[in-house]
Amino acid sequence: MAFVLAVLSLGVWVVLIEPRWVAPREIGETVPEWKGPPGLKVVVASDWHFTKRPLWRVMTVERARDIVAQINAAQPDVVLLPGDFIADRDYKPDTAATAEDEIAQVLGGLKARLGVYAVMGNHDWWHDGEKFTAAFTRTGITVLENDAVPLPVPPGASGTPVWVVGVGDDHTGHSRPAKAMGKVPRGAHALVFMHEPASLIDLPPVRGLVVAGHTHGGQVYLPFVGALVVPGAGPRDWAYGWVEHQDNRMYITSGLGVSILPVRFNMRPEWVMFTLNAANAEKTANGNPTEKKADR
Repeated sequence: MAFVLAVLSLGVWVVLIEPRWVAPREIGETVPEWKGPPGLKVVVASDWHFTKRPLWRVMTVERARDIVAQINAAQPDVVLLPGDFIADRDYKPDTAATAEDEIAQVLGGLKARLGVYAVMGNHDWWHDGEKFTAAFTRTGITVLENDAVPLPVPPGASGTPVWVVGVGDDHTGHSRPAKAMGKVPRGAHALVFMHEPASLIDLPPVRGLVVAGHTHGGQVYLPFVGALVVPGAGPRDWAYGWVEHQDNRMYITSGLGVSILPVRFNMRPEWVMFTLNAANAEKTANGNPTEKKADR
């Protein structure tokens, strides 16, 4: 009886509780010779995976609106959305004419004084990446497909602009890291975001912040073992947290939704707010993020 109760409790936790227990994380990150705005606040919110499936109803429209409100309350300067906005190929919208319009209307509620930016993930391309791009653009979200734009410069500010760089999805053959970085002036700082971490392998050196999604941290992360499954072409240890390759360092987020199976264990969903400065980085000794407000 005790064994049965333990199994049932574990099932309730991994299916009903942890996938919905979103962690808002804060990470202070040092950027050498940072010339951007002091204390620039950059939110990363990846892998929403909107769904209508009954058992998979982790990222409903209602829950997504709550997360949007939480992010807005944090008053970010920039919001980066690294792809995989949809989970169901047969998604039936309730509040808009199409799936991409319904999702774009919800995420179009995100507010950031220097802009909201997105790249498409593999699920978005499998649905229709061009339609998603058009829908997001209509709601004021800037979609960067192997492209870069400078952040708006606030009135009275000085110094070199910071660039936002979006790298296309590697899983569906859209990744062009060198092309994406091609517009960034030599020596300029950049916020680089991509869906699939494997794009880091061919990414030119970056001065600034690099982030990715796609892996969900494996969704199931066992002590002493790590993630059981790590999708994509990157190394198996590129599941979650800080990773390094050549001259670049990248943060891989666990994302917000679920895929394939509606489960999470020891890998909470998250959105992350980075605060960028020239000093006073806040990381744990093993390189994983410091969680300050996980229970907000």
